[in-house]
Amino acid sequence: MTHTDHLIEIKGLGKDYFSGDTKVSAIKKMDFFIDDEEFITIMGQSGSGKSTLLAAMGALNQPTRGRIIVDSLDLYALSNEQRADFRSEYIGFVFQSFQLIPYLTVLENVKLPLAVTSQKNKIKNQMALDVIDRVGLSEKAHRLPDQLSGGEQERVAIARAIVKKPPIILADEPTGNLDSSTSQEIMMLLKSLNMGGYTIVVVTHNADMKTYASRNIKVQDGEYYE
Repeated sequence: MTHTDHLIEIKGLGKDYFSGDTKVSAIKKMDFFIDDEEFITIMGQSGSGKSTLLAAMGALNQPTRGRIIVDSLDLYALSNEQRADFRSEYIGFVFQSFQLIPYLTVLENVKLPLAVTSQKNKIKNQMALDVIDRVGLSEKAHRLPDQLSGGEQERVAIARAIVKKPPIILADEPTGNLDSSTSQEIMMLLKSLNMGGYTIVVVTHNADMKTYASRNIKVQDGEYYE
């Protein structure tokens, strides 16, 4: 990647939904870029289009118009299979609802993204334990999600997102279900990952969170402001 290229480029992006004859534009038109190792917050009210934007950036939601280019790959010019490979290699997702599997331990949950890789189980375990340690949960690797606090479950979700060392972490309201002190801990964890070389994009409606970011993008009524 040459230094003139941005890691993520959003060009003329739009996303429409249809309800009967009514067209709703979740994203009207957006043009912006994100550089390697930035920490970006995308702020906006509920329904402003920010989660739609994040899903499109993560190769999960085909836009109606425009392009998303990540590391010179035009995401929606790829085949479904290529897009799945892209997600697997480039993106770590963190969701507000944690999305942990309740009957799997912390270690097993964190190992899930490694299921498709050909490494030996011993190596997968070590990779998972390394990131569990990194998020501060070594003592709880063999517990089930319901034996953890909300903040701990969010840490597990982050460990799972980084276990394959993807360059980009997309987090959708990662502090949405957490109290303010736990929210700060989670944002500090994301910040430390950012300092370690990850590009982080956090969607949030909480204005306090933008203090952690290197840049803040505002989304309102499906449009982009900075």
